[in-house]
Amino acid sequence: MDGEFIEALEQLQKEKDISMAALLQTVEAAMSSAYRKHYGTQEDVRIEIDPTARRVRMYARRALVALTPEGELPEILPDDVEYEEHEIDTADFGRIAAQTAKQVVMQRIREAEREMVFDEYSARLGEALTGEVQRRDGRNVYITLGHVEAVLPSYEQIPGESYRFGQRIKVYVLEVKRTTKGPQIHVSRTHPSLVNRLFELEVPEVYEGVVEIKSVAREPGARSKVAVWSNDAQVDPVGACVGHRGTRVQAIVDELRGEKVDIVRFNEETAAYLKAALSPARVKDVVLHEDAHAATVIAPDDQLSLAIGRRGQNVRLAAQLVGWKIDIRSEAQWAAQVEAGLAPVAKPAAATPAAPEKMRVYELARELGVESRDLVEILQEESVDITSHASTITAEQAKMVRDLLLGGEGTLEELEAGEVPVDLVTDEKEPEK
Repeated sequence: MDGEFIEALEQLQKEKDISMAALLQTVEAAMSSAYRKHYGTQEDVRIEIDPTARRVRMYARRALVALTPEGELPEILPDDVEYEEHEIDTADFGRIAAQTAKQVVMQRIREAEREMVFDEYSARLGEALTGEVQRRDGRNVYITLGHVEAVLPSYEQIPGESYRFGQRIKVYVLEVKRTTKGPQIHVSRTHPSLVNRLFELEVPEVYEGVVEIKSVAREPGARSKVAVWSNDAQVDPVGACVGHRGTRVQAIVDELRGEKVDIVRFNEETAAYLKAALSPARVKDVVLHEDAHAATVIAPDDQLSLAIGRRGQNVRLAAQLVGWKIDIRSEAQWAAQVEAGLAPVAKPAAATPAAPEKMRVYELARELGVESRDLVEILQEESVDITSHASTITAEQAKMVRDLLLGGEGTLEELEAGEVPVDLVTDEKEPEK
């Protein structure tokens, strides 16, 4: 019997992933309850297990303290309390007492299991987990996350997205609640932070903190805008997130069922940040109203509808991304306002000093029609501090390379092909005849 009891505890330990110490504590509480009910005493039960000998012993113990006027033990016992023990013969337990002990054991195990689940998923709040669609109940979808079931409420589902049985999807852990039936986990497919977590999974530079996601604006199922910043001057944040031939961002788009993702370069200059946030539209100027935390954007007439977007989506997401109110005007509208004296008085963004223009080595290589590795070697020979084709160089350094390779006009390929005439006349005078 002792061996079977130990085997049962070991099996529970493996199945429920509960420590043996916690199981023993649960069994002791169950046996104490059964013992007190069976014998009408206030003694506790202590269990002693010898795994080597496969033997279990039970001891009834009584605290040597004065009872309360009601004849019960005090609720709080002193630290130095002494106990009187005697061994119990388990054969003396009746069938009812054994059944009570079993019920208490199972109840305590369920409670311990629920507490473990609550602690585990409370620690995973804000993470993206892979789940499997299990069933649908009304408008709610139930997702299996390992050995527990999470709820995907209707208001956290991407509009128009269908969920098939067995389908594997990424979900964002939104909330963990305690209920009478155990912990209830709420997950989301619409939360903006889900986009953050997907980039962490797909882009190593984001996971390692080299590339930082500054802000996310999202309309689930339609479009998202993500502002990124690099903490390493040699790493292009947009290129890292896009990946080779767009593989990284495409994996995120596929996971979001075709939701478009615009990756924007973050800029500490608000005006430049606003211009980038309104991409793919190209805007001409930005007028900032610092006090109102708002901006007026002037777009070329042919770019106005693109800047606004379908049903105002582009400008709405840009405003969410930057955190400023945006009012878009076409050049013609702005000119009319200025002429009528109705244009808001504010300092134009163009008046702020512009940062030195920079470009990537591979961009210059593409422009010149040369291999990136050759250009890297040339720049290093000219004492320019770069490490790879993704390094940035200034406009002055780019001009130096152009002058060095082209002499001012044409491409290197044209020079090699002889399509551009090369003046070989020197300043030396011809010898007199």
